[in-house]
Amino acid sequence: QVHLVESGGGLVQRGGSLRLSCAASGSIFRINDMAWYRQAPGKQRELVALIFRGGGTNYADSVKGRFTISRDNGKNTQYLQMDSLKPEDTAVYYCNAEHLSFHGSRSIYWGQGTQVTVSS
Repeated sequence: QVHLVESGGGLVQRGGSLRLSCAASGSIFRINDMAWYRQAPGKQRELVALIFRGGGTNYADSVKGRFTISRDNGKNTQYLQMDSLKPEDTAVYYCNAEHLSFHGSRSIYWGQGTQVTVSS
């Protein structure tokens, strides 16, 4: 079993910055892709940013140039640096990770979510 714990959410004014962290713990063999999703009230959960184990990244168009995803494979941790925040970035942000077991099976895990609120 793998557990993902997010931290770093909070309240910030328009134009401000926040840095989210997500640490994986438990019976880890290897963490493959990691990602951040978000869900605003009344909306579907959407992909914000994805980082491959090798470091390649993908971003939603709405956050390109403002958000930066990174990871530390040695610590099984990923980060999301959010700059130039807008009120429309307000959402619960979820950490997501794919785990590869010793036997080759893949499982997806989710964190509990952290609230990000951007005031205007």
